[in-house]
Amino acid sequence: MELTKKTHACVRIEKDGRTLVIDPGAFSEEDAAVGADAILVTHEHLDHFDEGRLRRAMEAAPAAEIWTLASVADQISAAFPGRVHTVGEGDAFTAAGFEVEVYGQLHAVIHPDIPRITNVGFLLDGTVFHPGDALTVPEGRAVDTLLLPVHAPWNKVAEIIDYVRAVAPRRAIDIHDSLLQDHARPVYDGMIDKLGGTDHGRLTPGAHTEVG
Repeated sequence: MELTKKTHACVRIEKDGRTLVIDPGAFSEEDAAVGADAILVTHEHLDHFDEGRLRRAMEAAPAAEIWTLASVADQISAAFPGRVHTVGEGDAFTAAGFEVEVYGQLHAVIHPDIPRITNVGFLLDGTVFHPGDALTVPEGRAVDTLLLPVHAPWNKVAEIIDYVRAVAPRRAIDIHDSLLQDHARPVYDGMIDKLGGTDHGRLTPGAHTEVG
């Protein structure tokens, strides 16, 4: 599998000539999902779910399909009958040739006064895990590549380090990073590299790497 990092929380993963995209939100490129055979969306926040980007992708590829939780499906399923599938924790399905397992239920706590919304994470082919906006541990699974939400209003670096330790992947690649200033990246990199206990790195948008 080849993973291409898009801006913020979005990634494209290609295998056997087919493409799966996760979380093409408002901070990602306008065409982040165009050309995808399958699109996965972890939750409804705008930096993960952008209806315009999804519509462009679905209109460009009449066979493309979306898998997501109910809060997103309810907003877009009417426009694409039979092509939007609602999933939740414990579900498993095949999308664009990828075997996908669903983990998690709730978004991380932003503040006690802000109601929590639903959030799911996706494990691809038993190797690559995208948690969305939560520090979900896919219990009982040996994750090869963790897509790590490194910077957000709902987290701090100590929690991110402990999350890497809890998942114990072979390597972690940063996502959810567009609000992190360039001059702060070496600070985060240094602490996660030193304390996370795994190979940790980041990709600039458009860069790619082999996974799985």
